[in-house]
Amino acid sequence: MVVLIVENSPPSLRGEITRWMIEPRAGVFVGTMSAMVRDKLWERVARSGIDGGATMLHSANTEQGFAVRSFGSTSRQIVELDGLILVQRDDPPSAKKQ
Repeated sequence: MVVLIVENSPPSLRGEITRWMIEPRAGVFVGTMSAMVRDKLWERVARSGIDGGATMLHSANTEQGFAVRSFGSTSRQIVELDGLILVQRDDPPSAKKQ
């Protein structure tokens, strides 16, 4: 299983991704494909020059059962802590408590 999340991407890129995956929500794609197709699709997304960023999660032989790839500026950051993959969200300045 592969999950691909793109932020601030052009409609043409989203249309191209839908050749391989379904888009249950804007910018979120889900599908099953071979590792070669997954890697080629990731290369295409990374070369697209989108203003935002992208995050891909896919099945892997790891402790958590998945691996994560990320590039660009996304609303959440991937952090590895003692071998575990975590997601860090930066709260907007107005939401931070003082």
